[in-house]
Amino acid sequence: MTMCVCAALLTGSCGQKKADFRYTVDQFADVKVIRYQVPGWDDLSLQQKEYAYHLAEAAKWGRDILWDQNCRYNLQLRHAVEEILTNYAGDRKCSEFEAFTEYAKRLFFSNGIHHHYAEDKFFPECDAAYFEKLLDAVGLSDEAGFLLEYAYDPSVCPQRRCTSGEGDIVEQSSVNFYDGVTREEVEAYYASIEDPSDPRPISYGLNTKLVKEDGEVVEKPWKADGIYGPAIEKICAELDLARKVAENDIQKKALSLLIEYYRTGDLRKWDEFNIEWVKDTLGTVDFVNGFVEDYNDPLGRKGSWEGHVNIKDAKASERSAILSANAQWFEDNSPVDPRFKKSKVKGVSAKVINAVCLAGDSYPATPIGINLPNADWIRRDYGSKSVTIANISHAYDFSADEQPKSVLTEFAWDEEEIARSKKYGSYASEIHTDLHECLGHGSGQLLPGVSSTAMGEYSSALEESRADLFGLYYAADPKLVELGIMPDAEAYKAEYDSFIRNGLMVQFNRVELGRSNTEAHMQDRKLIAEWCYIQGRGAAAEGGDVIEKRVRDGKTYFVVTDYDALRALFGKLLAEIQRIKSEGDYAAGKELVETYAVKIDPALHREVKERYAALDLKPYGGFINPEIVPVQKGGVITDYQIVYTDDYLGQMLDYGSRYGIL
Repeated sequence: MTMCVCAALLTGSCGQKKADFRYTVDQFADVKVIRYQVPGWDDLSLQQKEYAYHLAEAAKWGRDILWDQNCRYNLQLRHAVEEILTNYAGDRKCSEFEAFTEYAKRLFFSNGIHHHYAEDKFFPECDAAYFEKLLDAVGLSDEAGFLLEYAYDPSVCPQRRCTSGEGDIVEQSSVNFYDGVTREEVEAYYASIEDPSDPRPISYGLNTKLVKEDGEVVEKPWKADGIYGPAIEKICAELDLARKVAENDIQKKALSLLIEYYRTGDLRKWDEFNIEWVKDTLGTVDFVNGFVEDYNDPLGRKGSWEGHVNIKDAKASERSAILSANAQWFEDNSPVDPRFKKSKVKGVSAKVINAVCLAGDSYPATPIGINLPNADWIRRDYGSKSVTIANISHAYDFSADEQPKSVLTEFAWDEEEIARSKKYGSYASEIHTDLHECLGHGSGQLLPGVSSTAMGEYSSALEESRADLFGLYYAADPKLVELGIMPDAEAYKAEYDSFIRNGLMVQFNRVELGRSNTEAHMQDRKLIAEWCYIQGRGAAAEGGDVIEKRVRDGKTYFVVTDYDALRALFGKLLAEIQRIKSEGDYAAGKELVETYAVKIDPALHREVKERYAALDLKPYGGFINPEIVPVQKGGVITDYQIVYTDDYLGQMLDYGSRYGIL
């Protein structure tokens, strides 16, 4: 493929910033709130818009579910906070009410009392006596004692998902997936019901709460006539309306199966839905809806509720289509042991999308790429869907442009590195995301008899590391230039620079001093970067370090000196992590994560925090949704318009009022 095709792909992948569109609409604590645009909406037919509208409504009805999953008392506290923000008649301009309002914003952003990324509990800056005064003023004095303890006591629900190497991580986690059971009891229960000889196992425990009743361990399903029933009924009603206006018969069948799954709780129906959903590669409108990712479960089993509605970016998807068409080549040429490769890669479909609605575990903070379904056997036998979310990535970039200072200029070593990043960084990052989602998660296979839960609490970090390494290894491959994906043979270096810089330093601005690195994606980046830094000592072509630690004016920098050697290290680690997963080598996986991914050097951590603080930037970003507004003429809906709201707190209160049902 010629370079002119590559230029077209570059153009198709880049968003265009409108001069009059403000992206950053609110900032507080360590967070900035961003708006995103929806390119392509006006090109949809009325039927497609109606389809997207009902899918978005279904997604919003799941909001309460995630709040309750994150911690069992979150909804009670949220309802009280909503009551105060809506009805408090006292002084709203005093510093104490402003501090209370910031706490409310943090609660909404994190869907509960635990930081959305670090997972530690955060606390109100206003005094507890003032919070009690607010509760009294809106008629909630009877609940004050409990709510204040829940909000202020550091010993109550201190961590959403415990990753400590000491004690029982099930008992110490605050997620509402387990009640009265220990880790040993959970593992024994699932071992007793799983069939290790089943080549197509269901995702045991994905949609249930595990409790102890009368001394017996029992599963309580999340379904229409079970836990979360009222919210699930609303979801099903909107999914049924969406089904009636779907773009094709595959979508209609998939939605029917999803509704049946929600009504029965039958995980075989969930698998049937995912198989049908994977088949739909022709539709423009697509969605995610269900108990999906298991990152919040300390044992990597329970699915957090998630919703996502999107439309395909046809032009930008050309590059994803090229990757999908060549999936077998990438699998065959990966540096892993042939025993762990798929002899035939099936059904890998990839596209670039624009988000229309974010919900549940994807709101307000959201991923920039998705690869589903998660069941290994469905990936093996039917394939998977991979997406890069273009308008979200572009909104991040445009929001950063609105800031006066730059992380890049602070942490990059020299002007050459900065110039390379400005020229190629954004696009190279998107290609890495494409490779990560489209090919990385879909690559490799488990050996017969190895369970997909064999890695236990280390599963998420290792899987994200494996997918990242796949993307990093192939980002530098000449094949990408040959295919017209990368503009030239040097472009990948911008992503290598960024990944190492972030994995070894920059990302730790998100972690409180003295705390460990616990979030799965951050562990993935640290594991890879630190392993390569240590293994690369003396391994450069001329005998130096592959990654050099340099100090200038008292500031630390990490500089890649040999990109070819670094690529070789990425390949070596990819081979090892694939072996660990394929063989179910829990001990080796644990050693990798605990050695390279968890502990942060205290002096370096402090330096990063100080340098980042001087930039006056927020380390986290999240989004508010545009509203999809039906337009009626003569009592008939003639259009659905996108309206870009800029009121973060207003949207949160509106969602609580309209979709609060539990």
